Amino acid sequence: MGDQEDMFERVQREADPVRQARLAGELITLYQQRSVELARLRREAINRAAEEKSISFSAIASELGLTRGRISQIRQTAPPAERALFGVGPLTVAVPLRLVSKRSLPVISSEDSLAAEKLTQMLSDYAFQVHQFRIPPDGNWQPPDEAIAICGPKTSKVTADAIASDPFLSFEPDDNDRWLIRERDGSRTYSSAMDAAEHQWSDVAYVGRVAYGRSDLFVIAGVHALGSVGAVDYLIKNLADVYSAVGTKRFSMVVGSDHDGEQVVRSNLVCPPRVHE
Repeated sequence: MGDQEDMFERVQREADPVRQARLAGELITLYQQRSVELARLRREAINRAAEEKSISFSAIASELGLTRGRISQIRQTAPPAERALFGVGPLTVAVPLRLVSKRSLPVISSEDSLAAEKLTQMLSDYAFQVHQFRIPPDGNWQPPDEAIAICGPKTSKVTADAIASDPFLSFEPDDNDRWLIRERDGSRTYSSAMDAAEHQWSDVAYVGRVAYGRSDLFVIAGVHALGSVGAVDYLIKNLADVYSAVGTKRFSMVVGSDHDGEQVVRSNLVCPPRVHE
């Protein structure tokens, strides 16, 4: 509580009214996100007590000074356990700005925009406050706490450095400058079918929570931008399974996807999630 108390006192002491209003709003958002996470933790703890200790919900209600109906309400309405895969919040979703010939200003690819839109909607459904961030064209940026980068290592050294900490997978170009995801032990390579044949709308994407600096960075990176759309589709449909496998630990996996234009026809694991020890 120490940090939050310091922040509260800082808001109280702030003399400039505009700055005080801004700081108060930021702290309200932080409190709201912590409140949502506490509700999730309470729901998970109640379920664990019933499953691991074989305590009836009536007995749990009695221990907590609540009614049996209130326990049922908590279990039905509190955020599900898998929310914790992304942290507590607020979250930052970062996508890269790209330089395009004959365009004076950098742009966001339609695939990155679509992936960010779908991811943001999912995160909002899990009661996260989501901020958008645009990674500059040179790829240099400082990820805030609890950031999700929809960005490959080719586009940003930040993402490249984060993936480099992965003990299982690498994401680098081959001798022909085609980007590949590889097992570090050399046992397998995950490549994009889009590099092998024209009009082949299939891609692969790296997904993981990896170490970056003193914190973690959640990375979603298709070999091509279309792969990121497929990866987000997989997370939307299978988040509980991913969380069940890795919890809140660092991990990585590879998602494959087939597309009809930007629409995802199929998304599935081609490399299951593995926890980074």
